Amino acid sequence: MLLIYDGDTSADAHVPRTGGVPLVPDGFVWPMCRECGGAMQFLAHLPLQHGVVAVFFCQNDPGMCDDWDAGSGANKAFLFSGALSPAAVPAEGEARLGAVTALRAHPGDTPADEDVPVLGRLGGEADWLQDDETPTCPSCGTRMTFTASLEEGYDHATSANFGGGGRGYVFGCSPCGEAAFLWQR
Repeated sequence: MLLIYDGDTSADAHVPRTGGVPLVPDGFVWPMCRECGGAMQFLAHLPLQHGVVAVFFCQNDPGMCDDWDAGSGANKAFLFSGALSPAAVPAEGEARLGAVTALRAHPGDTPADEDVPVLGRLGGEADWLQDDETPTCPSCGTRMTFTASLEEGYDHATSANFGGGGRGYVFGCSPCGEAAFLWQR
């Protein structure tokens, strides 16, 4: 299932999107980069059948923290379920993308309108740009399941910094309620 551009949306929309404000459970604490200590940037909100994935990565000093590595502590993905509400965004750090973009699921390999940008994919197998880097679940130690891929974006304001031409990968372990994120270029 492709994720295609579906226009602008509100910062706290309950639709698949990049940017805006994460929808989180009560008691959520915004993730901080283990390498630089700064607030991570919220990247994507992905509603799934078994919950919502929220993806973050460090953009405080791009290229200085290992934000591409699933285990570095410079990125974080969460799998949430239950009642969610907009998070309080930290005042310091690069906590938000420049714009909010709605994503629409589209079956097939190409959108009906060829002018509509493909911004990712839900399910299936990871289409690696480099070698397979499927993470293992930190709770049970099994290989996580590929959930989604994300392209950098279609313009500067909406673009994630995946090193120029990179792709992000989201994984999950539903039984453990864990999620992971990494990117390759």
